[in-house]
Amino acid sequence: MTLEEVRGQETVPESTARMQSAGKALHDLLLSAQRQGCLTAGVYESAKVLNVDPDNVTFCVLAADEEDEGDIALQIHFTLIQAFCCENDIDIVRVGDVQRLAAIVGAGDEAGAPGDLHCILISVSALPRPLPWPQPASCSQANFARALSVQNPNEDAWKDPALEKLSLFCEESRSVNDWVPSIPLPE
Repeated sequence: MTLEEVRGQETVPESTARMQSAGKALHDLLLSAQRQGCLTAGVYESAKVLNVDPDNVTFCVLAADEEDEGDIALQIHFTLIQAFCCENDIDIVRVGDVQRLAAIVGAGDEAGAPGDLHCILISVSALPRPLPWPQPASCSQANFARALSVQNPNEDAWKDPALEKLSLFCEESRSVNDWVPSIPLPE
């Protein structure tokens, strides 16, 4: 039995309902993450976050319209981001409608063109601010200990049922060798 035959055994209504449910969960997750300040948009901005604090990132959305499929540079960025996410156990999905994504997260300029939404990261908490390191001359033992104490980034993590749904969706997709599933966004 081939992989295509296994995928073909899944009934079409069940598959469609599963995809629509995942799309709705993604919509809810994006709105919730934006309200919590846990959303990073843009290929370069996302790469910076992944480099600085990959343990804080829990979900990645790659978005490309049909005209973006021919953009070799963007596809190379996608390949690198996908590899990094897989290596760091970050769930990842693809979306084929950047305009719809822009409508959900409210990005774009006055002309209505979306900003760089080709990559969106969802973090478990807002990115931490750098610690104020004391100057060595004025450093008491108590100040030094306070400066060294690093807050656990997952202590203040928000839990979202949509994130749990999408994580399960990604896990199920990986079990049938669909490592980066495509999700349709709801209208």
